[in-house]
Amino acid sequence: MPNPMSSRQAKYGTYAAVYTLVIIAVLFAINFLANRYTKSWDSTANKQFSLADQTKNIVGGLKNDVTINYFDKATQFPQARDLLDRYSALSPKLHVNFYDPDKKPQIAKQAGVRSYGTIQVESGTKKEEAKSLTEEEITGAIIRSMKTGERNACFITGSGEHSLDDSGRSGYSSVKDALDRNNVKTRSVNLLTSGAKAAPDAAGAPPAAGQIAVPSDCTVIVVAGPQHEYVEPEANAIKAFIEAGGKGMFLVDPPLAMSSGAVDDNATLEGVLAGWGVTADKDLVLDLSGIGQIFGLSEAVPLVTSYESHAIVNSLKDIATAFPLTRSLDIKNGDKTTVEKLFSSTDSSYATTDLKSGQVRIDPKKDKKGPFVLAAAGKYTGPSEARFVVVGSSQWLGNNFIKFNGNRDLFLNMMNWLTADEDLISIRPKSPEDRPLNMTPQKVNSLFWLSIVIFPLAVVGFGMATWWKRR
Repeated sequence: MPNPMSSRQAKYGTYAAVYTLVIIAVLFAINFLANRYTKSWDSTANKQFSLADQTKNIVGGLKNDVTINYFDKATQFPQARDLLDRYSALSPKLHVNFYDPDKKPQIAKQAGVRSYGTIQVESGTKKEEAKSLTEEEITGAIIRSMKTGERNACFITGSGEHSLDDSGRSGYSSVKDALDRNNVKTRSVNLLTSGAKAAPDAAGAPPAAGQIAVPSDCTVIVVAGPQHEYVEPEANAIKAFIEAGGKGMFLVDPPLAMSSGAVDDNATLEGVLAGWGVTADKDLVLDLSGIGQIFGLSEAVPLVTSYESHAIVNSLKDIATAFPLTRSLDIKNGDKTTVEKLFSSTDSSYATTDLKSGQVRIDPKKDKKGPFVLAAAGKYTGPSEARFVVVGSSQWLGNNFIKFNGNRDLFLNMMNWLTADEDLISIRPKSPEDRPLNMTPQKVNSLFWLSIVIFPLAVVGFGMATWWKRR
């Protein structure tokens, strides 16, 4: 007589074997598909493990082969693959090689590798090095490897402008670093002492005595918040450079009377800008909407979250930028110029003209109500097309503000538009966001009671209730 218990056990055993085989088959299929089709999802708040739009645009649009060579100990390869494999997945034109200098010494020697962790990017015969295993450095090296010719940004000095060598709060050392990573060389130029002389005019006549010029190798000039008025020869040199087809960025602060760092009227420079259709108003824009308080900003730092339709700002969308101590601009087109606004202050902003008292006050009956144009971009039709950008503040690029949300991206977008590198205009790679966990004594106390007392007692109570119910 057959044993029913044995029959039942055999049936259950068969079921278990079939289920096991099905699970193994599913796991095999998932592993096969995962290796064949790479796909990942980034659920971090700041998209820390996703490549930026600029990286996707640059690598996805490659027309020629680019190779990334990573030199390090083999034990470090998995960490590097986590980032570099994301690059290679963007385009079949990008190739990644991993070399252990100890196992492939001949390749490392030929490449000139002297230390572990070296990252080299090759495009044709050009080779660039990324300083670290970060998206910002690698994308910057790819951009540098593809660009031919030099781009020089000349920062005008001599009248109290921000310094590229200043690492303080208001210094521009971070501006210099950002441009270096984007293959733009920077240097300071004092027009009165640089020795550059104006060229003869169209008829071949020599320049007038004392006439100076912007150095001819400057791709872009940057006027970064002069505190004192330019003398006539300086303003004339800037005007001649732009109208001959040059490119320029003008960051003009309001003429505030402060105990330290007062800004003088700059009638000579403002006259040049007015001739191109941009009038820098003698006022200070204050934003009373309260939106800046979300970021801990005062009303003297207007926050911008919406932009006009222009190549410089199209990629920013709803990304916030901040402009401390800014003045408003009036713009109009001229016979040879076309000027467009880039962004404005909110409807809840006012422009105060009381700049000499040293105190910021709003008089709704006297002061104008916004919105106000804060930045504009223009083109000048001359021997060749000239481009210029004007912003009513220079403080937004200081070391203490350039890292605020989209400020750095906006600045580099402006530079790329000025140099006609529109293909590089995008949101750039950002450093991983630092999000420390701040625990107050009250929070620590609450965490202790929840994790050590309440939750364990709840589990014990649930178990006892279940036992009592089944007893």
